[in-house]
Amino acid sequence: MTTEHRTLAGSDVTIPMLGVGTWAWGDSSTWGMGSYDTDLTRDSIREAWDASVDAGASFFDSAEVYGGGESERIIGKLLADDPKRATGSVIATKFMPSPWKINVRSALLASLRASLGRLGLESVDLYQIHGPISLRSHAALAGALAAAHGEGLVKAVGVSNYSIKETRSMAAALERHGMRLATNQIEFSLLRRSPETSGLLAACSELGVLPLAYSPIGQGRLTGKYSAANPPPGKRNFSNHPMEVVDGIVAELRSIGEARGGKLPSQVALNWVMAKGAVPIPGAKNRHQAEENAGALGWSLDEDELSRLDRAALPGLRSLQNRIWQHG
Repeated sequence: MTTEHRTLAGSDVTIPMLGVGTWAWGDSSTWGMGSYDTDLTRDSIREAWDASVDAGASFFDSAEVYGGGESERIIGKLLADDPKRATGSVIATKFMPSPWKINVRSALLASLRASLGRLGLESVDLYQIHGPISLRSHAALAGALAAAHGEGLVKAVGVSNYSIKETRSMAAALERHGMRLATNQIEFSLLRRSPETSGLLAACSELGVLPLAYSPIGQGRLTGKYSAANPPPGKRNFSNHPMEVVDGIVAELRSIGEARGGKLPSQVALNWVMAKGAVPIPGAKNRHQAEENAGALGWSLDEDELSRLDRAALPGLRSLQNRIWQHG
């Protein structure tokens, strides 16, 4: 499948308009592999990897805190076991800037080298600050990222869960090192449209920062699999609206999808995110989910369909605590 790509600012790295979030890969305390989702296995993850790369969704986002590094270890093994698919894959991971990491440059470089060791890579395509929680200034964080870039350990740099003010500040701090801020990873979906209505997406566009949208199908709520009568299990509490409300949005997605020749609600929801200029990174635990996600590629919603979904979308405001500590 031919897939549109975007170039990450300040680099020659290109990513497709659909990626894969790998929080679930190895994080058994939250997602499975021993808890409620017994179907999540190393074999099912490998099938999801294969199907995603083959469909053109070859951008994979991880973090050092996902399963205590286990997500990165899984990706590292997938890369090592399949050199052909590895060649076409783009890998991103994140540094958790915990407040006690006062020497942020030393901490970031140590964390990055540990991540690269787990991934089996000499450099990572995109390295992100995993939330605005550091006690150090944006100047100090930018200096740490610049040091990593100067050592050839990262190709592009980004942030996660940054507000408009924080994004502008980090972009300016990086510019003083001759670098560009490439991405801001945010929760964005029809269940949390506030990044668009607040002006965050517009600010990112102005700065040349590409938004990466995590939980773009509301952690499964927008697939049609769940309903008020069959609510989602586990800790899926981002932008947690009553399922009776979500059911109405899913009905609109299903109506548009049926008129589009049988597109699934999740595929319509992902296409809406892409239409807003963001790259969605839904999870994929198996081949079936990866192939469903890929069905969002190769077509575009028209203006009338976008307007219908805009009217149905919810703001999905989150607490500061969630914005800081959750996912990214």
